[in-house]
Formats: sequence, C-alpha cells, structure tokens
Amino acid sequence: MAAFNVPSIKKEGSPMRKLAISLLACSAIYSTTASAEITNETVRIGVLTDYTGMFAGLSGPGGEIAARMAIDDFGGQVGGVPIELMSADHQNKADLGSALVRRWYDEDGVDLVVDVPNSSVALAVQAIANERQKLVIYAGAGTADLTGKACMPTGFQWVWDTYSVAVSTGRATLDEGLKDWYIIAADYAFGQTMTNDITKIVEANGGKVVGTTKHPINTPDLSSFILQAQGAAPDVIALANGGADMINTIKQFAEFGGASSGSKLAGLAVFISDIHGVGLESAQGMVLTTGFYWDRTDATREWSKRFFDKHGAMPTMAQAGVYSAVTHYLHAVEALNDDDPVKVAEQMRKTPVNDIFVENGSIREDGRMLHDMYLVEVKKPEDVRYPWDYYSILRTVPAADTVRPLAESACPLVKS
Repeated sequence: MAAFNVPSIKKEGSPMRKLAISLLACSAIYSTTASAEITNETVRIGVLTDYTGMFAGLSGPGGEIAARMAIDDFGGQVGGVPIELMSADHQNKADLGSALVRRWYDEDGVDLVVDVPNSSVALAVQAIANERQKLVIYAGAGTADLTGKACMPTGFQWVWDTYSVAVSTGRATLDEGLKDWYIIAADYAFGQTMTNDITKIVEANGGKVVGTTKHPINTPDLSSFILQAQGAAPDVIALANGGADMINTIKQFAEFGGASSGSKLAGLAVFISDIHGVGLESAQGMVLTTGFYWDRTDATREWSKRFFDKHGAMPTMAQAGVYSAVTHYLHAVEALNDDDPVKVAEQMRKTPVNDIFVENGSIREDGRMLHDMYLVEVKKPEDVRYPWDYYSILRTVPAADTVRPLAESACPLVKS
C-alpha cells in the first residue's frame, strides 16, 4: 500500500500548522452538528412485563417478541446507532417494578420502558418516570389514572384503559335492554378503577348496579363470588378482573350454569389469550371490547402470522400494542435524530400513528393514544372456521367514543 507523505507542521506559527488547525476545527464543528444527539450511542428499550404470573399470557414473552419484531422491522438501528432491547419480570410486585425501572433509567441508560401489565406496578413506574422525566408507554396496564390524576408529559397509555372497555362494552349491552348489573372485581387498583368506570357508565345510561363483590388478586376458587352474583339475579355479570382471575371466573361461571342461569357475562379486560385458555365451550356468547383482532384485515393477518411463527399464539391487543408503541417511538427518535425524552414525547404527540395496530391514531395531551376499538362476541365452537377464529366483530367503536372526555379529565396537563 502506498504511503501518504504528511508535510511537517512542527513549527508553531507555520502556515501549514495554521491550515491543519483550521481544518481540524471545521471538522469538529461539522461532526458536532451532523452526528446523532443520542446518548451512549445506543437507543435502549426495556420491556417490563410479567413472565410467569397472571398476566404472562396477555403480554409476557409475547410482549418481548413484539418489541423485537418492531426493532427488526426498523432495521435494528436508528439515527445511525444500534437499538438494544432489555427485558425484566416485575412479578406483579410494585416495589420490584420500581427498583428495576430505577436501575434501568439511572444505571443502564434505558431510554424507553414499555408494556407494564398490572396497574399497581404501572402507577409505581409512572412515579419513577415522572421524577426523572423519562419515557414510558403502557400497553398492558389498564388503570385510567395513568392518563388521569397520575398523568405526565412523558407517559403514554397506548392500548386500552378501564374507561374505554367499560364505555364500549357497557353501552352496547345496555342498548340490548340489559339494565341490572353485578360486578365481580379484583381488589386492587385496576379492579377499583374499573368498578368505578363501569358503574358510572351503567348509571348514566339508565341501568343499575345491583351489587359488587371484590376478591383478592390470584384467587383460584371464585365459586362463592359467582354464586353471590347469581343470587342477585342480574341481567349482566361484569368481570372487573384480569389474567388468571378472570379465566377462573369464566370457567367457574360456566360450571354454575353459565348463560342458562339467566345472566349474560360481560368481560371488561379480556384478551384473546384468555379465550384460548378458557376454551369456547365456556366463553361462548361473552361480549367484550378489544383494541386489536388478528383476523380483521389483510395487514393484521400478515403481521399476526409472523408473530405466531415466533410465539406459537396469535397476538393479544397488548402485544400488538407493544409493537405499535415501539415503532412510533423509533420514528420519533429518527425524525429528531435525538433521544431526549421530552423532545421525543412532543414529537410522538404531533405525529399520527399508522401501523398494523392503528390507522390514523393520535395522542392527546393527557398521553392517551386514540384509536378505534371493536365490540366482539365470542363464537360458538361450531361456528369456528380455523384455529384462533374466536370473535365475531359486532361493531367498530370510534376512537372519540372510547376515551374519557377531556372536560372530565383529572390530568393536570389538560388545559381547562
């Protein structure tokens, strides 16, 4: 290889030395303005989820897979730097979730935390993220307080909340003339907010809540709660619980006569993984609201089949929401060439959301992502055409009808 002869610039005041210094200075200025303003020369995303507990089916390993798919589909890098994925199991413990996120933000340089099923854990994470002005996007958590009194500039609720499923499922069921409701609720943050939301919807639309029963989280035997609900002879028994608790309630409701007992079952936080676990024999006829159904369009089918090849199950709305959230975040970082949390949050808010999860979605000032939802009914076993063909879509609920009006918001970011 030919050698390059570099002129001597030893002499302090020589023209060659001055020229070299000038060129180096210009190069430094250009490099500073042209390079990515991305800290640590890496974008790090942390999936905080439940790997082995009651929410593992609706998110868990599938949420991590969805995040990885989003990164891979983006090309594995953004702004010229690599994208790294981290994950952890919060074990449904708010103190553990807080400790993990604190370490991620403070020591590991995580730019975005995503998913966080379990509302109690999510509220604890929200407090940490708010203190540090860091980004977090919830796909699995349902408490509406995340965009209500606990809202923050860099926090987003992407998929659903207690209000959206309550208003969509509640109004449709009330329209059928089913006015008397009984609520079986999990006794923690999610169940409490869900109970409040569905009660307001029922009463505002001419119905009545004739009773409410609260049970501890992770209760395997719910028979006494079901019998208590059936004893009130309501038109509808609404389930304000989730995960394994909700699955057990559906199974045991079927064992105690199901719909033949005179009450219709309405699921308020039901995921397709739950229906798969319960089986159509027990779940048939239940109505619920979902933000995503894999078999709705050609695009959802194509993406969902790719997901299935990696996970062995069709995606829940939370898993599809993780993919959407990570994708939208990466587009914002790319547009800014910057990973500053406040700047990225602003960019995310002003950019429409378009992907396999949502068409023309938008983000409100309280952090709620607005998108259509779908009222569905679980099919009878004899109506199923192929595996995972579980839902009949009864109606599309427009985005504006699925969210709490800003006039009723307790979020301090909302202008009065």
